[in-house]
Amino acid sequence: MDRTQRRHSLLGFPLAVVYKFFDDQGNVLAAAMTYYAFVAIFPLLLLASSILGFVLQGDAGLQVAVLNSALGQFPIVGQELGRPDGLQGSTGAVIAGALAALYGATGLGQSIQNLVATAWSIPRNSRTNPFLARAKSLFLLLFAGVSVIALSVASALGGSTEVFAGVLGGELNSTFRWLIRVATVVVIGLVLTFLLRFAAARAHSMSRAAPGAFTIALLWQALQYLGTIYAQNVIAGAGALNQTFGFVLGLIGIIYIAAVMAVMGVEVNVVLARRLWPRALLTPFTDSVDLTEADRRAYAMYAQAQRHKGFETVSVRFDGRDGHTHEIVLDPDTWGTDVRGADSPVGGLPDPAPDRAPDPGPPAGRDDTAAPRADG
Repeated sequence: MDRTQRRHSLLGFPLAVVYKFFDDQGNVLAAAMTYYAFVAIFPLLLLASSILGFVLQGDAGLQVAVLNSALGQFPIVGQELGRPDGLQGSTGAVIAGALAALYGATGLGQSIQNLVATAWSIPRNSRTNPFLARAKSLFLLLFAGVSVIALSVASALGGSTEVFAGVLGGELNSTFRWLIRVATVVVIGLVLTFLLRFAAARAHSMSRAAPGAFTIALLWQALQYLGTIYAQNVIAGAGALNQTFGFVLGLIGIIYIAAVMAVMGVEVNVVLARRLWPRALLTPFTDSVDLTEADRRAYAMYAQAQRHKGFETVSVRFDGRDGHTHEIVLDPDTWGTDVRGADSPVGGLPDPAPDRAPDPGPPAGRDDTAAPRADG
């Protein structure tokens, strides 16, 4: 079975993404994102509904268009936001919502940046400083908000296809609906591509961020479907008190699933860019395993990510069961960038040294204390 998944990328690549997820403690990263998203989502909804209450007051037609747009399609939350009595304006609500949303959204932005840095194994001294990181978090929130508004407008305008459907037939209506869904996935994928690229601590091309972004966009469509089923079959049939608990618990669950999807999407990018597959099938469970080159590269990344100073050198050595030794040394100048050369084929991370016999030790008379280094 191990040999089969090593030979076939169709099996080896998904397995490598899952292993990378657990290597990075993806469930912990997702939990942190869930906490801040849950803290931010209610104030943001309060703020959004209050602003919409001011803007759309007295315009029932526009209210319906917005409520049927992307704003009302979020799983579970969209069911509550889609109620007409949810659009009411209040100055106090706007102020309170803005302050609470600022805290939650800033924390969410921080957790997203930490996710990207952890997944890409960016050395700690190369990560964004705390002040700039918080500014980036606010920009991420602003860009995401503008994107949601743009999606809402596009979705509302998409309702005009009903007119063409009435003239040319229902088949055109069905076609346009599918086109709108595809366009929504494309737009969300493009937005997420920019967000993942901007959240990165080191510069890399948009093409490195795109695969995971579109993976998240596709998974989000499936999550919408599951959220709708949950709202219709669990929340709708419960009593008032159970509806409240069901709504809160369901919302936490949906946010956590979305966070896991985000982590998986980022891991897809890393595994593709650094070619971290195939992995040894039993490597998470035992040391009695022959590591692949991808295994050694991945484990070296984790150790080298703990570098705290630019003048610190981290060297990772693997002593194989067959007596061969592999050593990987981090190049601080090219780590995490798109710089590629003969010595740095994958983002500044050199390939493992060729297999060689165990080092017999320094030759007589050699002073090993002249050039110390920090070994990882």
